Amino acid sequence: MIEIIAAIARWFQLAANLILLGSCVFLAITSTGERAYLEAWIERLERLFPWLALSIPLGLLIILIATIVQVTGNINSLEQQEIWLGIIRDTRAGQIWIWRTVLAILLLFAVIYLRNTPKARWRYILCAVIATLPLIASSLASHTAAEDLSVTAVMPYALHLIFAGIWFGALPAFLLLIYENNKKENSLAFETLKRFSSIALPVMLLIILTGIIVGDRIFDDHYAALVATSYGWLLSAKIFLLSIILLIAARIRSYWLPLLTSSKQIAEQGSSKSIKKWVRIEFVLALILVFLATLVTNTTPVKDALIENWPFPFRFSIDATWNQPHVATQVWIGVAILVFAIAAIKLGHSRNWELKRLISIPAILFICGLAIALPPLTIQAYPETYRRPLVPFDAISVANGAALYTEYCVECHGHQGKGNGIKSRTLSTKLPDLLTEPHTAEHTPGDFYNWITYGMASTDMPGYAEKLSDEDRWDLVNFIHALSRGYQARILTPEIISNKAYVKPPVFSYSGHDESGGALQDFRENKAVLLVIFSWPQSKDRIEQLKLAYDQLSKQNIAILAVPSTDLTADELAQLATLPFPVITQGAAEIAGSYSLWRRTLSHPDIIGRGTNPEHMEFLLDRYGYLRARWIPSIDQNGWSDIDRLSQQISLLNREKNKMPFPEDYVR
Repeated sequence: MIEIIAAIARWFQLAANLILLGSCVFLAITSTGERAYLEAWIERLERLFPWLALSIPLGLLIILIATIVQVTGNINSLEQQEIWLGIIRDTRAGQIWIWRTVLAILLLFAVIYLRNTPKARWRYILCAVIATLPLIASSLASHTAAEDLSVTAVMPYALHLIFAGIWFGALPAFLLLIYENNKKENSLAFETLKRFSSIALPVMLLIILTGIIVGDRIFDDHYAALVATSYGWLLSAKIFLLSIILLIAARIRSYWLPLLTSSKQIAEQGSSKSIKKWVRIEFVLALILVFLATLVTNTTPVKDALIENWPFPFRFSIDATWNQPHVATQVWIGVAILVFAIAAIKLGHSRNWELKRLISIPAILFICGLAIALPPLTIQAYPETYRRPLVPFDAISVANGAALYTEYCVECHGHQGKGNGIKSRTLSTKLPDLLTEPHTAEHTPGDFYNWITYGMASTDMPGYAEKLSDEDRWDLVNFIHALSRGYQARILTPEIISNKAYVKPPVFSYSGHDESGGALQDFRENKAVLLVIFSWPQSKDRIEQLKLAYDQLSKQNIAILAVPSTDLTADELAQLATLPFPVITQGAAEIAGSYSLWRRTLSHPDIIGRGTNPEHMEFLLDRYGYLRARWIPSIDQNGWSDIDRLSQQISLLNREKNKMPFPEDYVR
């Protein structure tokens, strides 16, 4: 019940704010003459302003009350002052609520001032500007702002709300003006309607544009969630309603509104009655749209929503299908038909087609275009296709997956996943090359999980549900991804490519010989990391060189982690005891083993047989967690053998200004 009350309060205060904004904009574009502001419909509209303005802080108060009850789980907590102060003062949501409430009260005073002063365009503009402030403050509580509280993250959402207010909020004024002038010819009113109509089209386009930008950031390529999560279904319903509203608005603008300019045609065509009817419908649909928008804003975003079971036996994938024969041709034919559908809408407007024809012809073309363009892009999907892995992409998981791969998969798929195992020639189907071909890019982790669990139909691939635990199967998925990512990272060299971060290594936790410990993620946003995979005593000279250069490197705000490729004896650890940087003792074997998959270079791809792990490798990770450079002395003897060259690469990383999102904790 509390959630329902909170949802209604959010909807009502948002709708009131939008109507105030849109109405003031509508009145500002009305004729500048004083006589224009003496119209009865304006007085009727302005009588609503104080009530609308009062409902905004009232709605915010109800939202705060509902939040306190939901957080504490006890309605009696409303009697405790410290709980109110704690939420308002100590939480980000509470601080945003303060700003929203203060700005809502400011808007209330602005409306009171507007009602008690002579009407003038500049006063309506001032009130409209103030009405945008609570909307901007509310955008600070959006999903995009929760992840990145910056101007670039918040601005598209704030503009989306403002443009929505200019369009939706003006509909009541639009209706009142039509009702006031339905029985008399009033060129001033017609001119106002035409002027607003000309503004409404670009505003609607901006609503769509900002909505796409906001949606793209929220979905972050998780577009399957559009039809498989609560957030997605609500957004889909919102888009469907918006499509209907756009059709109604287009018809009003292109057909009924022009008829109002001719008094001879009004009675004959009944355009005044029609336009009132359809604007009412548009306004009701817009109210529902705003309600859906408030529900979407307070629903778990798609990045955090889990798709445990994909409901369809297929999915769309350009990566997995585009290079197949005739796919591109068929898709482009379908796209061309979709363009014809858009052209048919334009043609229908210019020829004044009746509504049924205007809708049916483009709809048929649109459906035909989709029917031709989409089927070639479909591939088989499974209930687990979009399931999020249970196990993070870390060194322990990759190392365990490598061991499981050796035990269960190597006889068929080969030591390096190239599909050339000793049993591969006896099988009825050709095995995929998991190393060099982009299968992990074309298929989801859930696809691999399904194949490992149940096998692959019409192939020799068996299922391992009874032999491997759930976590073991996800470890295998992580290993396959690490194998592919390592091969794709062949482009890495001892020199970074400025502002190009894309190689995502496995994370790990560690304990050092100096009793230090933590996780690789702890350095994010703070320090770059030099990860040294070494053999002892083969790497003795290099370790000594890094020891001597430690003070110089530490001044560049870089952490050094040394990882032995094999377990060190007590005597060997004693020789390393004086190192100023940690030598990892717990988890070293898993880290060294997983990072050995990133040993391949363009000149030494190492794809024959079992492969060879170098005795010494060094990786440079930036402060966001991406692999940016790599040096393997056995392949490139120069590289970072000169500490100054290493120092130069660190300086380049430190000078980078672009802020990157952290690599995902799970493969996707």
